[in-house]
Amino acid sequence: MNKASLTITFLVLLLLPVRPAISQTGSPTYQYLHGAMVRGDTSKQELALVFTGDEYADGGMHIADILKKQGIKASFFLTGKFYRNAEFEEFIQVLDTGGHYLGAHSDQHLLYCDWIKRDSLLLTQKQFRDDLQDNYKAMVSFGIKEEDALFFLPPYEWYNDSISTWTSQMGLQLINHTHGTLSHADYTVPGTGTYRSSDEIFQSVLDYETSGSNGLNGFILLSHIGTVPERTDKFYFYLEKLVEELKLRAYRFKRIDELLVQSLH
Repeated sequence: MNKASLTITFLVLLLLPVRPAISQTGSPTYQYLHGAMVRGDTSKQELALVFTGDEYADGGMHIADILKKQGIKASFFLTGKFYRNAEFEEFIQVLDTGGHYLGAHSDQHLLYCDWIKRDSLLLTQKQFRDDLQDNYKAMVSFGIKEEDALFFLPPYEWYNDSISTWTSQMGLQLINHTHGTLSHADYTVPGTGTYRSSDEIFQSVLDYETSGSNGLNGFILLSHIGTVPERTDKFYFYLEKLVEELKLRAYRFKRIDELLVQSLH
């Protein structure tokens, strides 16, 4: 995903302290931020591995192989551009056959709102709706119906309350990754001030697991299927080591619809 030009502003914002709202209407407890669900049940040692894709898929087959080897299911949120890319067709079919969750990530990977003034929208509701509907149309060719993919993860993982409301009005549930680790920074480019090495990213996950009051319980752990060629230190090569370590710590891996199973009821 080509985010290099937005790296500095994006990471500065994402590394700021975030306090998600907690909603508890019985069990389980979920966490929300600006209307999007950002964490599942914190009482269970379960988490979801989530991958997004737009322009790049260099880690695709490697990720699929590791997931199969480890016997776990993950969730993949892909843009319409990704679904329509003939070079990625085989990979998507592998994911589908493997029983992984396939969802939407917008059609054209639009930036919905200003990086600094988050409440300032950069598109109309019609533009939002048309773009997202195009994403779902691209998924139909793989046999994925909208009702099979009601969770939607926004492009750039950046949105506001209006986007959450518009998503809900379409009968969908907006989600985002859980804050606290650097897993989402695996796209950063060497030579920039915000670059995060794969070693640093890997350690941030383990550090949070140790220091967080609920560890990684209910976590939506996001990284990318591929990155720009300039980043040769690919975090997806750490996936197997990460999965094995978390298994040793008694975590169970769930698809996003399993992790958030009661949220759409």
